[in-house]
Formats: sequence, structure tokens, C-alpha cells
Amino acid sequence: QVQIVESGGGLVQPGGSLRLSCAASGSIFRFVTMGWYRQAPGNQRDLVASISRLGYTNYADFVKGRFTISRDNAKNTLYLQMNSLEPEDTAVYYCNQNPPDGAYWGQGAQVTVSS
Repeated sequence: QVQIVESGGGLVQPGGSLRLSCAASGSIFRFVTMGWYRQAPGNQRDLVASISRLGYTNYADFVKGRFTISRDNAKNTLYLQMNSLEPEDTAVYYCNQNPPDGAYWGQGAQVTVSS
């Protein structure tokens, strides 16, 4: 059974940076496309970025040029480097396969961008 644990969230001022990590147990991680998702209060959960097992990346328009997704298959770990953060980026961030598997949602990492 796969377990996913997100970390690295926190409070940051507008314009600041954070790096999220996602540790996934189980060997399936290195064979699938992974994604970062986010959900703000009252909103649906949206795909932020995805990365294939070979490292091909895609980004939502609202984070292009600011966020970078990466992965370390040897460590079963997914990363999201977030720069130039804006208050609109405030949300709980989750990682999962892309498309997501409902059984793999973790607790998420809260990111709050505020002065």
C-alpha cells in the first residue's frame, strides 16, 4: 500500500519562496507520472504541476515561471520549488499520481502567503 507524506509548508511573505517535499512509500512511485495539487478553502482541488517518470514537466498557467517540479526516483520523493509566491497561492498542497488515485491522498502541506 502506498503512503504519501507532504512536508515543507508554512507561512511566507508575498514574493518569498518555499520548497515542498512529498515522500511516497512503495515501488510504484518511480513508474508513474506524479503531480502536485492544491486546494484553497471553498475551491476545488486543482493540478498545479506534473512530472513524468522520465522528467517531462507540465505546469498550470497560474504557476508557470514561478514553480518548479522535480523528482528523485531513487528516494521516492517529489519536490515543488515555489518562488515569487502570491497571496493567491495560499492553499493546502497535495501530491498524488496524475491522474490522481483517490486512495493516495495524504494530509497535505499548508502554504500561507501573507504579509
